[in-house]
Amino acid sequence: MKILTGDVIRANLPAQWRLMNRIVRARFLTGDFATGIRFVDAVAEAAETADHHPDIDLRYLHVDLALVSHSAGGVTQRDLDMAETISGIAARLGVSAAPERLTEIEIALDSVRAESIAPFWAAVLDGDIGRVQGSAEFFSSYGGTVTENTGQVPPLWFQLTEQHETPRQRFHLDVWVPDDQAQARVERAVKAGGTVVDTSHAPSFTVLEDKQGNRACICTSGDS
Repeated sequence: MKILTGDVIRANLPAQWRLMNRIVRARFLTGDFATGIRFVDAVAEAAETADHHPDIDLRYLHVDLALVSHSAGGVTQRDLDMAETISGIAARLGVSAAPERLTEIEIALDSVRAESIAPFWAAVLDGDIGRVQGSAEFFSSYGGTVTENTGQVPPLWFQLTEQHETPRQRFHLDVWVPDDQAQARVERAVKAGGTVVDTSHAPSFTVLEDKQGNRACICTSGDS
């Protein structure tokens, strides 16, 4: 199926869902474990019927869900349809959503030639190179991603950079948040002692720095 653009996704996503790092995500506040089980059971039945299955993380008080069409390499109409179905299930069960609580951590590694080290990190993490997005051409132009296979480790993103001598900070955190939560997250970090270093790529990402010079990026899908 056709991969949808960010604008199309945001225009058609149910209100409970957000586009984050090329995946649509939602957090539903079930309030107790028994309600969470009923919710997950209903979602699983709908997913089987549609033959399209979300990633589900069941916790005591909430359920996190993620949708992406792995075979297509991005978000498609099937994901939007399943998101709509899941939102309907939540409404029937009286389960509310909390999109403001969504966060995803991505580890970023500055690299001059990502393709030369990606196989090593794929082996270390027992993962795949560019499972959702990435190819030889993509790596050489933009970087790429290693995603491990168990869902226990954040993805590793290779951030292309200019040639430089070590030592220099190589790893940093990309903190993905919903588009409408980014500014509040930046302001909270500044109030906690951080400094805004670069906003030239906002809303895609804003670079922050702590008092010792360590950096992190608050990232959104706002321009994709």
